[in-house]
Amino acid sequence: MNALATIFEYHDRTKHHPNRYAASLGYMDWATQPDPYRRFDGAKGIALPLPSPRSEPTYAALFEGVSSEPLTLESLSVLLRYSLGLAAIKCIGSDCWALRCNASSGNLHPTEGYIILPPVEGVSTQSVVAHYAPMTHSLEILHAFDTDFWSAMPEGSLLMGLTSIVWREAWKYGERAFRYTQLDAGHALRAVQVSARLNGWHAGLCDTFDSETLDTLLGLDQPARFQPNEEEIADALLLITPYRGITSPDFITLLARCRTTYAGTANRLSPSQHPWEAITLVEKATAADVNLPAEAAPHAFSSACGTAAEEVILTRRSARAMDFGRTHISFEAFSQLLHAARVSFEGFTPAASLVLFVHDVETLDPGIYLYLLNDSYLDTFKTSMRNDFLFRPAGNHLYLLEAGDFRPQAKFISCSQDIASDGAFSLGMLCEFAPQLERFGPGRYKSLYWECGAIGQQLYLEATSLGLSATGIGCFLDDVMHRLLGLEGNDFQSLYHFTIGHAIPDLRLQTKLPYSRR
Repeated sequence: MNALATIFEYHDRTKHHPNRYAASLGYMDWATQPDPYRRFDGAKGIALPLPSPRSEPTYAALFEGVSSEPLTLESLSVLLRYSLGLAAIKCIGSDCWALRCNASSGNLHPTEGYIILPPVEGVSTQSVVAHYAPMTHSLEILHAFDTDFWSAMPEGSLLMGLTSIVWREAWKYGERAFRYTQLDAGHALRAVQVSARLNGWHAGLCDTFDSETLDTLLGLDQPARFQPNEEEIADALLLITPYRGITSPDFITLLARCRTTYAGTANRLSPSQHPWEAITLVEKATAADVNLPAEAAPHAFSSACGTAAEEVILTRRSARAMDFGRTHISFEAFSQLLHAARVSFEGFTPAASLVLFVHDVETLDPGIYLYLLNDSYLDTFKTSMRNDFLFRPAGNHLYLLEAGDFRPQAKFISCSQDIASDGAFSLGMLCEFAPQLERFGPGRYKSLYWECGAIGQQLYLEATSLGLSATGIGCFLDDVMHRLLGLEGNDFQSLYHFTIGHAIPDLRLQTKLPYSRR
């Protein structure tokens, strides 16, 4: 079976249906719950200085432009603290858990972050490959080396690699977990891009590497350093520089210095693991070159939020329940949220569109709406969706498909979760699917999910900046959604759902600051 056939089979078998969910254990095996923190025992650790709270830049300033900071231990700390670091400690009685700046399905956090640095004072006089340890906000130095690679890069450049430990998600979600790991990679990717803006930097996806290259750069191709069945898979590589539009570098000179045994042995995450053959197969099928659509021209975006950007990032939360007695939001806030979705991806032309279940938005009739992130899809949707849909313009890039109260359908499609019907609106991210994979190759399956995760991360931040709440929804009835829209076949698939409204606060929860003992 070729790679694309494997992907299509995986995607189809991991759909949820009204009478059958995707395969999982069906219970929580607490004895094998994975450790949420990766460590490399034996690697040299470097504690990063905790950034002091700042009122500048504001959240609005992130999209207006922030003066570029030099690459130092302090600016590196800012980048990592507000992208992959801990946001808060939540407690109910003596039971406590950490939340991170990057959202994650079930707060399981399969994504790991690595950085490849030129010589930086306080880190090393050589270039290094390091793993970021969010629990301690520190670096673990895996490899130090000399290279001429940085001479071809703008001063202050660095690379960041994102990987996934799929077992962390599969422990809870079974076969569907691979989807969630890639959504989480997209959340992390966008979190890094936003955090880079705090330093006036740009973080763009490299599109000239494959998983083998990233495996070598990060030392993932050294199985003796990892526990069996707890390996990491290579996902994204980002080039972070003070300048936008820098082309992906040639990694040959860098790779030449990375073909050596790295320091540190990965800690054991679980005493045992349950194998999921479907995940193993799709991992292998998607371990291909990252080929992306050509970069779209960046959209102009502005925010009126004068709150410190760091505060918005640290107070982002996933709502557990929406207040069904307080669903109304303004059309201005609604439009701001949709506009934010247009700037949530940097580096490639979007394949996603938003199908919205509007429940209670000022001046809008309740109903199903279509919001285009890529206007070129309009004609295709008109011919492929239900022929009784109106496609009536309702705002910039926004079209009313059908008026009516669709709360029951929104709830049912989202695995009967009230949170999809009790907010102001919910949505599904509808992506061009088979044509994208056939054109750009099997690696595009992962990057479609990255795109959706990035949209979700930006929606979270925008909702927070507006005093609203949001929640990503990974549990939804795939084909029920498609049938509602009149879609058949694999040309389009809904890959991620989301809801926004006013959250009901959980008064049992106490919030503590992370890193308070440092």
